[in-house]
Amino acid sequence: MDGLAGRKPGKNQTVEIEITDLGTDGEGIGRYEGFTLFVKGALPGELVRAQVLKVNRNYGYAKPVEYLRVSKDRVTPRCPLAGRCGGCQLQHLKYEKQLEYKQKKIEDCLKRIGGLESVPMEPIIGMAEPWHYRNKAQFPVGRGKDGRLAIGFYAGRTHAIMDTDHCYIQAETNDEVIRIVRRFLTDYRISIYDEKTHTGLVRHILTRTGFRSGEIMVCLVINGERLPYADRLVEMLRAGASGVSSVCLNVNRERTNVILGDRVIPVYGEPYITDWIGEVRYQISPLSFYQVNPAQTQRLYETALEFADLKGGETVWDLYCGIGTISLFLAQKAGKVYGVEIVPQAIEDAKRNAKLNGIENAEFFVGASEEVLPQKYRELGEAVRADVVVVDPPRKGCDERLLRTIGEMGAPRVVYVSCDPGTLGRDVKVMRGMGYEVERVRGVDMFGGTGHVETVCLLSKGEIDSKKVRVEFSLEDMDMSGFQKGATYSQIKKRVLQQSGLKVSSLYIAQVKQKYGIIERENYNKPKSENARQPKCPPEKEAVITEALKYFGMIEHSGAVNTFETLFEAGIIGVI
Repeated sequence: MDGLAGRKPGKNQTVEIEITDLGTDGEGIGRYEGFTLFVKGALPGELVRAQVLKVNRNYGYAKPVEYLRVSKDRVTPRCPLAGRCGGCQLQHLKYEKQLEYKQKKIEDCLKRIGGLESVPMEPIIGMAEPWHYRNKAQFPVGRGKDGRLAIGFYAGRTHAIMDTDHCYIQAETNDEVIRIVRRFLTDYRISIYDEKTHTGLVRHILTRTGFRSGEIMVCLVINGERLPYADRLVEMLRAGASGVSSVCLNVNRERTNVILGDRVIPVYGEPYITDWIGEVRYQISPLSFYQVNPAQTQRLYETALEFADLKGGETVWDLYCGIGTISLFLAQKAGKVYGVEIVPQAIEDAKRNAKLNGIENAEFFVGASEEVLPQKYRELGEAVRADVVVVDPPRKGCDERLLRTIGEMGAPRVVYVSCDPGTLGRDVKVMRGMGYEVERVRGVDMFGGTGHVETVCLLSKGEIDSKKVRVEFSLEDMDMSGFQKGATYSQIKKRVLQQSGLKVSSLYIAQVKQKYGIIERENYNKPKSENARQPKCPPEKEAVITEALKYFGMIEHSGAVNTFETLFEAGIIGVI
């Protein structure tokens, strides 16, 4: 945020600022005498008197004290805890304006971080009903300041539990479940976990709801091996909450903020519920990663399927496949789908879900994708070469080694499903450095009332990679002056080292420049003896050299495609 700093206000100072934009987490952005302040709960167009809470070098945080001018897009939140709860950041903003904000957020990240000059955005897919859409809830359990039992949600940026039985974005069936569990814990005097002392038993209540199946799972996360009177809890749930088909315990004895442990103990029914996305049925356990908004998940996967443009015979790799949700959805149209996931239990779930649906053209592997892909390619060769790669990584984005592996495999199309536009922009920049370009982008709102958004992005290799080019010209006859501008070899080497940490030789730079039609002096490319073998520039170094050539304006931003297309249109080269 360099360059945004102005005269700093003091901590606890009250200032008057106009809000001009929204930040990545939905906070208002304004400037006081040139100094940037993030004001939680404020909206663009509002004039706010705010108290400064924290001041960093270039920006600070403030809270609104008084609204001197209110935005016409402000609405009264349904939830009385909105603004304090860490779950919803945007309930005070009209839903159609939430969608505009999320679309702009995606576009801004792809421009600012991904380096795109223009983004091929398609209209964001909004929700028909942005309330009670979540099929999964995690309720922390603890004691309030008065010592009484508290079940609800954490206040923003704290571990203080706001006690409530109701949430406007969770499944409505949770209300009765929480009331029953609250009564059980109170009546049977079950000990409650204290995270400061690491004592007590019950830590969290996890619920999962099958919106189509109607099945409900209730899972208590415990700091122990057993729950006293568990049979009585089952009786109370079955009698009072219609649809409860699974009651289980999850053991987490670690002193950690991670909610779930690795072990699940069934108490009643199976340790999973079932539900559908489209026509594909899934078994979902407490540990399964499964999208929380089933209606929008179908639209998300349909968008990914559309972007993949499958005709029926393609080989698809689904990386970070989890329990096979996207893999099995794509398998309906692909020739073969390979799913990769580092969590062994998730792969077992994926295999079971494939069998459950009678899907035989999906195969799953345990391991890190950046290791599994090259290993399987060495073992099986062209049989596993990807026509389409689908990635759906966690919020931190893709491992860069994985992106490099995808680039080396040369898949013509990559469908990137992202839950964070910032890391999407970062990874898109890496992919563009390997010759991929963004063709389509579409947001899908999975999380109404919050600042989060899913994005589907299609990246494609230039068509020139799949063509044979016949050179039909004499270099001596060509006017290459337009390609001679740019940087020296030392400047290119310095740029490559700064951007990637790689050292490259003049020979490698010369090879890449020749690939893009830039004439080189003979002594850079000629072996010292007739029998000498000349080393070829590795793909990863070619990618970063290409980025440097683009940076210095020596080739067009779309790389080889534009350079060759220019020559082709001039009639200098032909395609066979």
